[in-house]
Amino acid sequence: MENSTQNFQRDFILLGLSDVPHLQIIFFILFLIMYLMTLSGNVLLITVVRINSKLHTPMYFFLSNLSTIDICFSSTIVPKILINTLTMDKSISLVGCGIQMFFHMALGASECILLAVMAYDRFVAICRPLHYQTIINKKMCFLLASISWGGGFANATIHTPLTFQLPFCKSHHVNHFFCEMPPFFKLSCKDTSLNEIVMYVAALIIILFAFLLTLISYIRIISTILKTISSHGKDKAFSTCASHLTVVSLYYGTIIFMYLKPRTAYSPEIGKIMSILYTAVTPMFNPIIYSMRNKDVKDTIKMKLFQTR
Repeated sequence: MENSTQNFQRDFILLGLSDVPHLQIIFFILFLIMYLMTLSGNVLLITVVRINSKLHTPMYFFLSNLSTIDICFSSTIVPKILINTLTMDKSISLVGCGIQMFFHMALGASECILLAVMAYDRFVAICRPLHYQTIINKKMCFLLASISWGGGFANATIHTPLTFQLPFCKSHHVNHFFCEMPPFFKLSCKDTSLNEIVMYVAALIIILFAFLLTLISYIRIISTILKTISSHGKDKAFSTCASHLTVVSLYYGTIIFMYLKPRTAYSPEIGKIMSILYTAVTPMFNPIIYSMRNKDVKDTIKMKLFQTR
């Protein structure tokens, strides 16, 4: 028992994406570019929303929350990847690993719920325009945002302690680039059935429920748009929804693959690719997609941030 406890308290070694020197340099540059774009893009979007009073609407309130989540989400993982890529020491302490897993689980689940909330907001705006201000009022906005954040952190509070109660006596070398649950299950010499059941149940409740709510919302939105007589109205509505659909498809697709796939079918290499998509690529693309496709955001950037003296 004492031996197991000592083994449990050792640091973990994150094997990362590759141990080939020239590939490590390429990965470092790619992750650095993605991280800088994530920070600058999301900070810019939050700033644009704050300085333009016309953007103080529920849609942009939720967008600001999404940008905040993406900044925190990416910052939980990418800086450690950059450090481990440059240094020989690829270790992470038990506490550091626990903190990283907690915030990764919390922010990832929060984004899942928030994307569904944003889909519901667009559904009410397009399908119930006369009742929009009554339904999506200020109180409702804060309630939906609180549910998103609260649900995510409740999810992490369940999973993180359960994971670190396992004895990791097989190995402390994690075949991944950050502390994520599926790779950790393979390190335990104890039966992880309970952990996997809890993970699947949580994934079904949070991910699938959010995905189905989003899907139903957009089916209703598309149906309403197709019935719109004005072609200008159709173009504007489709433009508003297209950016959200792009993010939703990429995010839900990769996260469903990671957390609803049976353990026996889990592949470390494919898992790394999926994790890169939803932890680094999606947070980078979110502000780009929203700002490039949204006229109000582009106009604010041109008029207020880059105006000549």
